[in-house]
Amino acid sequence: MRAVWILGLAASLAGQDADRRTVQPEPLKTSITVSEKITAEVPGVVSRLDDKSLASRPGVSLDDRLRDVPGFSLFRRNSSLVAHPTTQGVSLRGIGSTGASRTLVLFDGIPANDPFGGWVYWTRFDPEALESVEISRSASSSVFGDRAMGGVVSLLTPAPRSRRWTAGLDAGNQGIFDARGGYADLFGRLGVSALVRGLSTDGYYIVPPEVRGAVDRRAGADFMAGDLKLDHFGGIRRLGLQVNVLTERRDNGTPLQRNSSSLGTLGAHYSDEKFALTAYHSRGEFRSGFSAVAANRASERATFRQQVPSQDWGGSAVWRRVAASRNLVLGADLHRPSGESRDTLFPAGFRLGGGHLWQQGLFAQSDLALGRRGRFHAGLRHDFTGRGRRFWSPSVGVVFPEGPRRWRASAHRSFRAPTLNELFRDFSVGNVLTRANPDLRPESLVGGEAGMDWQARAALARVSLFWNAIDDLVGNVTLSSAPNQIIRQRRNLVAAATRGVEIELHKNLRRFRASAAYLFVDSRLENRLRIPQVGRHQGSAHLLYDSGSTLASIGIRSYSLQFEDDLNRFRLPGFAAVQVAARRRLARGFSILASAENLLNRTYLVGISPNPIIGAPRLLRAGVRWDSGQ
Repeated sequence: MRAVWILGLAASLAGQDADRRTVQPEPLKTSITVSEKITAEVPGVVSRLDDKSLASRPGVSLDDRLRDVPGFSLFRRNSSLVAHPTTQGVSLRGIGSTGASRTLVLFDGIPANDPFGGWVYWTRFDPEALESVEISRSASSSVFGDRAMGGVVSLLTPAPRSRRWTAGLDAGNQGIFDARGGYADLFGRLGVSALVRGLSTDGYYIVPPEVRGAVDRRAGADFMAGDLKLDHFGGIRRLGLQVNVLTERRDNGTPLQRNSSSLGTLGAHYSDEKFALTAYHSRGEFRSGFSAVAANRASERATFRQQVPSQDWGGSAVWRRVAASRNLVLGADLHRPSGESRDTLFPAGFRLGGGHLWQQGLFAQSDLALGRRGRFHAGLRHDFTGRGRRFWSPSVGVVFPEGPRRWRASAHRSFRAPTLNELFRDFSVGNVLTRANPDLRPESLVGGEAGMDWQARAALARVSLFWNAIDDLVGNVTLSSAPNQIIRQRRNLVAAATRGVEIELHKNLRRFRASAAYLFVDSRLENRLRIPQVGRHQGSAHLLYDSGSTLASIGIRSYSLQFEDDLNRFRLPGFAAVQVAARRRLARGFSILASAENLLNRTYLVGISPNPIIGAPRLLRAGVRWDSGQ
């Protein structure tokens, strides 16, 4: 009732003079942005969230605002607000089982996955500074390689505008304090934009009260992130330079379990209507302390301290030819991640592991008109994955429009090379120690999907059936289990298969936008055990009210039971959570906002180590925004 009251109050604020015409949905998205103006048509599903959709969803971090997309999840179903960085890899359609991301994340065309571990620092991205987010939930295009075995998330920022200032300030419970500021301007053909954001939170207890002991502390976080972009425009040509930096510190729930990270990326790109060239360099260091906690949680002892410096060099070149009957995308990319894990052991000892990978790929992707009836898609990619391994990734697909319907089917082969983190870095969570494995083989996936998109005047429906067969899936295998310690190791598991169905519904009615999404996925290993950290059911529903001066939304997300471990012994029950948000423009450029995540304050499990780990309680925020361009 409280959520309904908030939504009704926001609606009443809009006044009687708002435009009552039904807002038309965006055209069906059928391509994914590769770099700047270069896009690749895909025969699979591509979702796009614009800036208004992102603004209407509560969430301190971007990952919390993307969880309405079916199949989107991190390694654990926990917010990156307090989650350990190594658990922030992205999974789509239930193929994830480790913290390494099986999804490529691009930030204005530059890879944003950590070079050492593949996970994603979501604190790098201010969700309110993005123009849009595109998500392709399969490897139905051969344009992307190793890191895109399960799909691509492309984050896009707006072009600079003349003399625009932005600022924001939020405060909330759990000690949340969030401040941001930005500036953009045009000086002839030169565009400049800068953004800085800082956040601090006391966090919350990640162990439930019934097992909490003297050693337990709140899991909090502090971070600061900044972006600087310089762009030179020359007609259809654009030359740009981009710098993104992040520094963060996290408390992981006990005095000795803390981590901090620093990361910076320098990128340069050139683009026109047909060609894009990108180069980048990333450098960072991850630091973390690990401990063993007594069974009664009254004390802990340090086990080891870890420093992980890493860096990555990379680039890509993409050429596109567009014609009425045929589109063609050709390109090449490469990157060289390197790093090492330096572990200081207690009471005495030192452990060192690390190395580098040299990875490069060549690709071609085309789609051809099949008379007036549809289009045929085909692609091929060759990768040298490092460590002496090579891989071919073909893809095919067909699309047939039929009035308001669009029928599609596709098949593809993709892969993921083990990260340096999986090969060389040991880690622990609570009393669970997981060892690295330098002998890991690349994962490979053969998948297919078929579906239908139906778009009417103010409605959109999408249905997709999919199937994936995965060989050499990398997972954490239990070697021994005792009350005081569980030991696991990363290993190539037996073959695995995922199959399921996705359903998305969108309806616009005057000032309201309603959407619902559902994912069923059956993800199992060859021995019929369930893949860890993957639930069979995931769903969401979202209602947005938009009067022009007022945005208000209410949503619910639900997750079914899933398992923590490869033996399916530790169960994580399902749960549902309600979110609400409202934003009201008061005067030119000024607006106020309020939001609530987990409005009903549900307690839910996100892990077992072997003590239960719980997710975020009710999070309340209120704030003010100023945008000189509005």
